[in-house]
Amino acid sequence: MLSKCRWWRDAVIYQVYVRSFLDSTGDGIGDLAGVRAGLPYLKKLGVDGIWLSPFYPSPQHDHGYDVADYCDVDPLFGDLAEFDLLMAAARRLGVKVLLDVVPNHCSSEHPWFQEALASAPGSAARARFHFADGRGPDGAEPPNNWHSMFGGPAWSRVTEPDGSPGQWYLHMFAPEQPDWNWRTPEVGAEFDRVLRFWLDRGIDGFRIDVAAGLFKHPELPDSDDPEADARTRDSVNPLAWNQPEVHDVWRHWRAVCEEYTAHDGRERLLVGEVSVPTAREHARYVRPDELHQAFFFDLLSAPWSADAFRKVISEAMQDIAGTGSTVTWVLNNHDQVRTVTRYSEPATEGSGLGPAPLGAARARAAALLMLALPGAAYIYQGEELGLPEVVDLPDDVLTDPIFRRTGSRARIRDGCRVPLPWSGQASPFGFTSGAESARPWLPQPSYFAEYATDRALADTRSFWHLYRDGLQLRSALPQLGEGRLDWLDTPPGVLGFVRGDGLVCAVNFGTAPTPAPVSGTPLLSSGPCPPGVLPGSTAAWWLSDL
Repeated sequence: MLSKCRWWRDAVIYQVYVRSFLDSTGDGIGDLAGVRAGLPYLKKLGVDGIWLSPFYPSPQHDHGYDVADYCDVDPLFGDLAEFDLLMAAARRLGVKVLLDVVPNHCSSEHPWFQEALASAPGSAARARFHFADGRGPDGAEPPNNWHSMFGGPAWSRVTEPDGSPGQWYLHMFAPEQPDWNWRTPEVGAEFDRVLRFWLDRGIDGFRIDVAAGLFKHPELPDSDDPEADARTRDSVNPLAWNQPEVHDVWRHWRAVCEEYTAHDGRERLLVGEVSVPTAREHARYVRPDELHQAFFFDLLSAPWSADAFRKVISEAMQDIAGTGSTVTWVLNNHDQVRTVTRYSEPATEGSGLGPAPLGAARARAAALLMLALPGAAYIYQGEELGLPEVVDLPDDVLTDPIFRRTGSRARIRDGCRVPLPWSGQASPFGFTSGAESARPWLPQPSYFAEYATDRALADTRSFWHLYRDGLQLRSALPQLGEGRLDWLDTPPGVLGFVRGDGLVCAVNFGTAPTPAPVSGTPLLSSGPCPPGVLPGSTAAWWLSDL
């Protein structure tokens, strides 16, 4: 049996999107004190740890993913003293804490970028970023044809200190987020300082933003499909992502974490946001001397189909678990349409009236499936409440830079970031400690009253109880977490597998009642589950008597 030092291998981590979790000051924006106040709720839910979205000083052009100072707290969210109080409270409750670190890019207001703007072309200050001369006789065209993930060119031109039109700098996201040049050693040394600053404050690890980025092709050549990243909102430009040198960074960061583990016996976790085309390429990031884990997004993006789910699970178990790591399963995060809406019938999507029953049923079944899979799992805040995507936010409240750069609502992320409802019948639903008239930073729809945490805790049929019961069983049953998975012979449209000493998970992806694939002791179901029958869009766990 693995030592508890390897806690991360089968941990369930709850993603806290800080500005939308709980507001302690009444300004309509969630903060670190709000996270601290919500820790007992998360402990009761049964998660092993939390991942905090960026709370560093930032002009908030991309809600904190444009970092101006990596070693402090933005006054919006508190201060370092409040962070230390949060860490102490989490430690008392036995809740791990991961921080979101953003090493691919920073804020255009970061002191080093401001120094670069004030310096001459070819200077050491500009070498920390990707500055290049433009093309054409007057340098008026970008250095290459790459497009930003957020739409438009990936380059912006600067005005030189003498007032003349100057060089261009690379930003694979918004212009306010210049990409670091990791081929300059000074950048890596600065992030060593950042890691140690937070590790010295007692954190348990890092979620690494854009972990397949960092290095770009050294010659910055044109792309064969320059609009691919903007079109797909995925990192598919092979010249800008997944360069081989990035693995040296993760080997070094792993060594830093192991240095701390050797000192006090607490293993620190590195989990990467890795978007690569195949599970085999994904597996390269979680080799024994690199990242401990990397989010496996293929389950999130798979269509609602038994064959599709079986394919991505099988590939993950073969290629990723084969490295000695464990798969890190996710169904949602702060960049994705909420699960219940994603799984709803197409005719109901975009109605703004919450999910149709089918979407909710599928989301419940998918949650139970994910919690039964070997490895770790991450839950985005509000998924345990069954929250739908808010799809009818007015244009004038949208803050996503994708909307600002493209003018399109396609793929914008505000709808999954609306502040959580905690109690009551009207906004702000207990989210803010201010007056009833206090306005959350994004408006909450009236139907959020149906999903408030106080109502969810009181209703044993709610999403919350499904997650809580699943997490309790997961921690109590040795068959869950680590270990192998064996597929069962099931009817078409049904996915079934067995774990350990006979724990079975089965999901009916169809709409007609289907005989259960095994008999035995029922443990938990995502919906009504008569003996011997597994209704459509339902998942269930059994202890098999075979």
